[in-house]
Amino acid sequence: MSTLYEELGLPPALNANGKMTALGGSRLSDEVVAAMGEAARSHVVMDDLLRAAGHELAAAAGTQDACPTTGAAAGIALAVAALIAGEDLARIERLPDPGDRPHEVILQKGHAVHFGAPVRQMIALGGGSPVEVGAANKVRREHVAQAIGERTAALLYVQSHHAVHKGMLPLAELVALGREHGIPVIVDAAAEEDLRAWPATGADLVIYSGGKAIGGPTSGMVCGSAPLIAACRAQYAGIGRPMKVGKETVLGLVRAVRQHAAASGSATGHDGHRDRMTRLAARLAALPGVTARVVRDEAGRDIHRAELTVDPAGAGRDAARLAAELSAGSPPVFLRDHQANTGRLAVDPRSLTREEEELVVRRLTELLGSPA
Repeated sequence: MSTLYEELGLPPALNANGKMTALGGSRLSDEVVAAMGEAARSHVVMDDLLRAAGHELAAAAGTQDACPTTGAAAGIALAVAALIAGEDLARIERLPDPGDRPHEVILQKGHAVHFGAPVRQMIALGGGSPVEVGAANKVRREHVAQAIGERTAALLYVQSHHAVHKGMLPLAELVALGREHGIPVIVDAAAEEDLRAWPATGADLVIYSGGKAIGGPTSGMVCGSAPLIAACRAQYAGIGRPMKVGKETVLGLVRAVRQHAAASGSATGHDGHRDRMTRLAARLAALPGVTARVVRDEAGRDIHRAELTVDPAGAGRDAARLAAELSAGSPPVFLRDHQANTGRLAVDPRSLTREEEELVVRRLTELLGSPA
């Protein structure tokens, strides 16, 4: 029986890239899918659902409250808007024009990332004016401190594999600066796994993606104090309206967070992935022009991948071309190609079934030739 994807002319993609928005985020568990189906079959007062779900999400993050969102990007816009307009309806309806309110959002130059869209644009959607400080490879405390003024609404810290962290001001120092000057600190921790770690830093608002490490549908959440989260929810009467989150997504996110919390601290999971990638790397290292090893996630998360270094002379193509050939094939295979310009690709096991892993090996063998 064909799937609806196939009826639309879309072949199923083999996702060895990770929990990427461009590939639809996470592969949902049966329990999450069931929760979304349950939500779809009945009505609910959405304001009540957002509050009830927020309380449960907050418990998982160790904060007073949380606000479900359509994604982490929406969470940035809502957080900025909340800090500018609060719960003042007139100001909420005026955004993204901040009026006479403080609206500058200071971020380090190395954190002004593009994650599929510019983080600067998410700030602007919420009525903020991004102010980049320092250089892409060096930010000092003075750079941030001297940028703080009467128009400053927030400090933003981006925890991401897209961001530069070497040479940047650590979050602890950014939080200390925020406390010293009475400026709230927002943390974009979209793909992070430990939901309690980032609020525990003292940040005022922490944003997570529901569709990445949590394993939920395309969604997100802003976590923080009760007053600030009330202000986040209030933005659904303004710039949040085109970002409104549906009942199906909210229940799917709640179920995913429950599962994520239950799995936290499990001795299986990532250790199993490391062993699995060790075996895969040994197989792929035998292919012509390929050197393989197991590497840990570049952003410090407990994720292990099989990294392939491609020698153009031995493989007959460079890493970027190999990735393009894999994605253009049948079935299309998507490897992690963030570092293709340096000759490196990677296989991320989190969204890859064992059967799909074998297909990845088969496709690479077809392109590069049989193992030496």
